[in-house]
Amino acid sequence: MIAEGGHYALVLALGLALIQSLVPLIGSRLRDPALMNVARSTALAQFAFVFASFVALVMLHVTSDFSVVNVYENSHSLKPLIYKITGVWGNHEGSMLLWVMILGLFGALVALFGNNLPLTLRAHVLAVQGWVGTAFYLFILLTSNPFLRIARPPIEGRDLNPVLQDIGLALHPPMLYLGYVGFSISFSFAVAALIEGRIDAAWARWVRPWTLMAWVFLTLGIAMGSYWAYYELGWGGWWFWDPVENASLMPWLAGTALLHSALVMEKRDALKVWTILLSILTFSLSLLGTFLVRSGVLTSVHAFATDPTRGVFILLILCVFIGGSLSLYAWRASALKQGGLFAPISREGALVLNNLLLTTACATVFIGTLYPLALEVTTGAKISVGAPFFNLTFAPLFLPLLLAVPFGPLLAWKRGDLIGAMQRLMAAGIAALVALALVWAWTKGGSVLAPLMIGVAVYVICGALTDLVERIQLFRAPLNISWHRARGLPRSTWGTAFAHAGLGIALIGIICESTWNSEHIATMRLNDTAQVGSYVVRLDSLTQRQGPNFREQIAHFTVTSDGKTVGVMTPSKRSFTTRPASTTEAALLTRGASQVYISLGDAHADGSIAVRIYYKPLVLLIWFGPLLMAFGGMLSLSDRRLRVGAPKPAKTPRALQPAE
Repeated sequence: MIAEGGHYALVLALGLALIQSLVPLIGSRLRDPALMNVARSTALAQFAFVFASFVALVMLHVTSDFSVVNVYENSHSLKPLIYKITGVWGNHEGSMLLWVMILGLFGALVALFGNNLPLTLRAHVLAVQGWVGTAFYLFILLTSNPFLRIARPPIEGRDLNPVLQDIGLALHPPMLYLGYVGFSISFSFAVAALIEGRIDAAWARWVRPWTLMAWVFLTLGIAMGSYWAYYELGWGGWWFWDPVENASLMPWLAGTALLHSALVMEKRDALKVWTILLSILTFSLSLLGTFLVRSGVLTSVHAFATDPTRGVFILLILCVFIGGSLSLYAWRASALKQGGLFAPISREGALVLNNLLLTTACATVFIGTLYPLALEVTTGAKISVGAPFFNLTFAPLFLPLLLAVPFGPLLAWKRGDLIGAMQRLMAAGIAALVALALVWAWTKGGSVLAPLMIGVAVYVICGALTDLVERIQLFRAPLNISWHRARGLPRSTWGTAFAHAGLGIALIGIICESTWNSEHIATMRLNDTAQVGSYVVRLDSLTQRQGPNFREQIAHFTVTSDGKTVGVMTPSKRSFTTRPASTTEAALLTRGASQVYISLGDAHADGSIAVRIYYKPLVLLIWFGPLLMAFGGMLSLSDRRLRVGAPKPAKTPRALQPAE
């Protein structure tokens, strides 16, 4: 009965989404507060039912109920409990249920924390959320029902894809979906503003926390996915320009532009129409990512579904929401009141440049990702667009962005002093030149490109610190005064500094890993040694181990440096019994921010085994940077001025007491 209960809860959620999408709109036309308030109650009830449906599917997987098709195809009784739970969304049907549950969650959060919104705006926002929810509930129930039964249940399941049996599945998809779906709130606010024909700085103040929350989760989701691919696939790579990877990068770029654009709108009441357009495009790119994963048009490790029916249904959803919102934008945008003016050299101008470069980079990735698909559909020709194209087009667009990043916080609103900002950034420039010279000397000459980019990264980090130094008047005021000013700085200021510094830190990791990594690929026998970087790796033994649902061959390596043992590494090769597949479990030895990386290949009859050994200098900075960026986003989100549910009401003045 659990499966039937979960299915019924999903049907009820669909019914509530339909009510949520229609009744508040009627109420706004009739100016009826009672009908408009229906949006709040239905949003909360809808989330309750979709959450119950998701819990039902989790219970079916945990209890290994193989009478349900989804459980039979993606689980196994011997699978560890953690992978039974994560396997719920390790497939198309379960992941879509997680998708709509997160959509319901965000709608419920708006209903709970949106009491300070005008009643009509809240009604329109939740109605748009209801439209999106209705479309995806119908998609699940008509094409991707996770609760389908098997007439004659088998004794055992087919097991989850071995590659997905990893802790990364517990982190990467939920984080990514929280980012993808979180941008639906920005989309709903934009469509609601177009419906009402009114947009102002207050709108930007309401939409920024939701956008920032989605951006933080998407940043974490992309970083988690990158690290998962790095250690799980055994290639030692962290980004492959896979079309589905690109599909997550595009809304991140657009969402970053949206954050900065909304800031200009909030502070200066400018870029209104552009901010609305970015809100629509960001969520549209999230929907595009959903289409690429589930339509069958791509062959990728990320692809969940290959059923053309599902692809056509999602394509229809894309056409309705993207086409409908852009049509509404074209119709109503001209009626929106334009914002204030500002000089080109100003903080607004710097943020406009930021938007221009980010959206151009996003367009470049969009073209490189979809052009092969469009060409195949129109002409039948098949081409591949890979890393060379993206490296030659994307990277040059990011260089001027990196150079401009430190200037933004140092320029004044409306009219800035470029010369003054350059003077304040002089110390950052000197630090960058020193870093460039040191790295170039350390590498004994050669190409100057890598040392130059290291210098740019140092400049970005020091530029972020410069803003803090200037604000607290460090070295210009007594230390206690600087400390007091530092404690009084808004959290959003600290968050901005951390986010910008994280960008520079990630760049250092990318340059060092890409330029100076060492690689050794060979067939090794017992007691054979290999050298990577300053480390010597010796194969000591090969053993076998029986896991819960796999058999594992483990290699034991001793790693030495300057004759001293620094660690023991145990990479393995797993062969799964149910599905005839194998996975590589790489071993990682962390030394500071650098790593020694070993993965196993096939074993041979003579007792030897294929081995990949890498030394990756400062590779962990690639993921520490995004973590710092996300931390900066969360710090900004905790700022009173940005927190969901603000502003804080003024204190009631104390009544005067009569004189005695």
